[in-house]
Amino acid sequence: MLALCWLAVFFDGMDVNIYGAVMPHILDEPGFGLTSAGAGTIGSWTTFGMLIGALGAGNLTDWLGRRPLLAGSVTVFSLGSAVCAMASGPVMLGTGRFIGGLGLGGLMPLGLAMVMEFAPRGRAALATGLLMTSYHAGGMAATVLGLTVAPAAGWRAAFWAGVLPAVVAVPLLWKLLPESPGVLIARGAPDRALAVAARYGLPRPTAGAAPAAGAKGRLSVVRALFAHEARWATPLLWLASFCGLLLVYGVSTWLPQLMRASGYGLTSSISFLLVINAGGIVGLLLAGRVADRFGPVRVSAIWFVLTAVGALLLKSHLSLGLTYMVVAVTGVWLFSAQVMVYATANTVYRESERAAGLGWVTGVGRTGAVVGPWLGGVLAASGRQGWGFTTFAMAGLLGAMAIALIPLVARKGTVAVAGARA
Repeated sequence: MLALCWLAVFFDGMDVNIYGAVMPHILDEPGFGLTSAGAGTIGSWTTFGMLIGALGAGNLTDWLGRRPLLAGSVTVFSLGSAVCAMASGPVMLGTGRFIGGLGLGGLMPLGLAMVMEFAPRGRAALATGLLMTSYHAGGMAATVLGLTVAPAAGWRAAFWAGVLPAVVAVPLLWKLLPESPGVLIARGAPDRALAVAARYGLPRPTAGAAPAAGAKGRLSVVRALFAHEARWATPLLWLASFCGLLLVYGVSTWLPQLMRASGYGLTSSISFLLVINAGGIVGLLLAGRVADRFGPVRVSAIWFVLTAVGALLLKSHLSLGLTYMVVAVTGVWLFSAQVMVYATANTVYRESERAAGLGWVTGVGRTGAVVGPWLGGVLAASGRQGWGFTTFAMAGLLGAMAIALIPLVARKGTVAVAGARA
């Protein structure tokens, strides 16, 4: 199950990062008509689609099931990549990125919920970190496409590679991925739920663990996110996710172009995206183990602060070797800070609310993912690229403050946040 979700999120990471990896080539193509401001807007359309996808997927699992939604999400973002490959101008390119965003946004909360549900007891943070290494492996694959395929065969060929998930991952998901026992209970299939739980060594599923069925039930789950025990934790999770995803998608979209504007060559600028994703893999393996011991709240807060430090260092024009080191270390902290926000949500919400809670945390957080690429485009168009790194640093500090406050508000309610001690 973890391997299947890993494969799906790998293609998610490849699709998200491919736009940033090939953007310099699209901007340089005569006659296509893409400007820096337009490139930022298209990046925001991608994440706007993700917002809709994340909010929708987390609240439809009792109706369609998590396995069909995961397979459908992969199919949709593969379709969006095909539209981008055939784009005749910025409008069609933006349409393709929006379609892709719908699938990308739906996949992440569902994959996270599945991994957290099936993870061994006490290993949810580690399992989450392992899953998210695939996102950065996909980002590295996208960078390789940007460095090799785009110069040789054109940037469209890189987007055609984004159609592979529909061919490779979807059949495997349909055939091998188990359905959530909680979802099976909600859909009136208790025998199948018991069989899946027995096969994977999960606790016996109960009606209380099932997501509420029907439109009325889904509305009640959303209201439960603001019940007394989670009343203040939910908006703080949303704020932390906003900051984290502003960082993730702002950096993924604009790092090559910002570094190019700072005086680095085209090849080096794209290579930075490869290095920061490699750092992200190391950070997730590290953060998962540390969070299982000390709690995801503490790890996320510290990681956000270290991300802010790294962003400020990148504002300075350092030597190439030192810049590579700073980019790699910043990647260690940046991506796993956001993933530990998801792990924190797992400790705040009950099992029956987990998919909806994660859907809203990722969905509302996507507003940060919309703002990050758009703001990068505005700053690039105005010649103020250096302010981009300052913005990233401020987002890191705000995210640290939001996640660190969750244990304080939890003490006023009844939420027992794992690792909440200061």
